[in-house]
Amino acid sequence: MTIFSKIVSREIPAYIVAESIDFLAFLDINPLAEGHVLVIPKKEIDYLFDLDDATYTGLQIFAKIIATAIKKVIPCQKVGVAVIGLEVPHAHIHLIPMNNVSDLNFSRPKLSFTPEQLEATADKIIQALKTSE
Repeated sequence: MTIFSKIVSREIPAYIVAESIDFLAFLDINPLAEGHVLVIPKKEIDYLFDLDDATYTGLQIFAKIIATAIKKVIPCQKVGVAVIGLEVPHAHIHLIPMNNVSDLNFSRPKLSFTPEQLEATADKIIQALKTSE
């Protein structure tokens, strides 16, 4: 069972910003930027392109909804999308607020936020999602 599956089953805590029947979105605790969110299918499948078509397209649509909310509350030009998939063997999409291409460089040092800062960021995204319903 991956760390993401443990988040889905609530065995370990996460700063969850959105959830549907099939998908979950939560803050990356080692982010490249404030508002860096991971979007996952709840079903544990290692490789994004091994997802069935319905899950793959559903994940992309769910990510779009989350990215729109991020852009409303985190100062950025765009929300970048990255799929790396080497660290955790569970398909996931990174949504990263960005102002230039180097903001998506995963070799950069990760940022560190306090639990209170992470909670505040999660709350901002959650509120943006509620106003877009």
